Amino acid sequence: MRKDSKTYNFLIIEDNLGDYVLIEEYLSEYILDPHTTHVVTFDKAKENLKDNGEFDLIFLDLSLPDHSGEDLIKDVISLSKGIPVIALTGFSDLEFSIRSLSLGISDYLLKDELTPPFLYKSVIYAIERNRYIEDLQDSEKRYSELFHLNPSPMWVYDENSLAFLDVNEAAINKYGYSEKEFKKMTVEDILAKGQLQKLEEINNGENKKKVVYSNLFRHLTKSEKILDVEIESAPILFNDRKAKMVVANDITDKIRHIQTIEQQNNTFKEIAWIQSHVVRAPLARMMGLINLLESMDVDLSGENKQILEYIQKSAEELDVIIRDISKKSENIVYADEK
Repeated sequence: MRKDSKTYNFLIIEDNLGDYVLIEEYLSEYILDPHTTHVVTFDKAKENLKDNGEFDLIFLDLSLPDHSGEDLIKDVISLSKGIPVIALTGFSDLEFSIRSLSLGISDYLLKDELTPPFLYKSVIYAIERNRYIEDLQDSEKRYSELFHLNPSPMWVYDENSLAFLDVNEAAINKYGYSEKEFKKMTVEDILAKGQLQKLEEINNGENKKKVVYSNLFRHLTKSEKILDVEIESAPILFNDRKAKMVVANDITDKIRHIQTIEQQNNTFKEIAWIQSHVVRAPLARMMGLINLLESMDVDLSGENKQILEYIQKSAEELDVIIRDISKKSENIVYADEK
């Protein structure tokens, strides 16, 4: 028979030497090299658990010289720091076995019913179950950190009722509602007028098939301030309920900035048009009048003639400036023309 070649470290808390030897033999039948540490009292177990936390599993006899029963289970569970514990007993007590499992014991085994395959299956199940729980706890911790410490407002809402199921601190600060208030509200309560229909169309339209979708919404804070937000949403299972997780990015200032730039662009376009059409028209007439005066048979004094030349030169310089401004304005590519 091929044995399990993984390295396992067991703490066996058992005051009966015969039972300890039997457990060690049973483990060796399916595990190539089981490492066991044997103690016969609770105090010795406490020392080992305090100094060495590298055990994969603890076997616990429920009747020790210095401790026993339910209190023993509680104390060992407290000291185990997440290490799975299998209780071993010589007495069959269904009610006590159920109560033991509720206290955190991974399995409850009768010594008289132990067999090598049964013991090995119990060991593997307890270790793998414990690893799964640890992975789940790590996952929940990562979710909690990602969610609650995220600087962007986030929330989870029920897909059917739209009720808020969870919110982070950033959402509480941005929208002004307490966590308790949020838990009594639905997403509809933060939507500006006309936005609910948009949300329903997104949830029931083509976006329903998308794993992640983004869109723009207008939200209301508790103080009725309107926020322009860009949201990203993804479906999750939250406490066995179909839900959506949402990240909301406040782009109110960004939109106001864009609107200001657009208004400035429109103003600049108008100024450029005035320069190239309205201003040039009277300038062109003035230059025409100067040319007319020069062509007329009028005897101008030297001083007046010099003044006329100055006026003509200034008009020509102004014409060059206006042409240059018009040419540069024609080369500008505005945001709404891209």
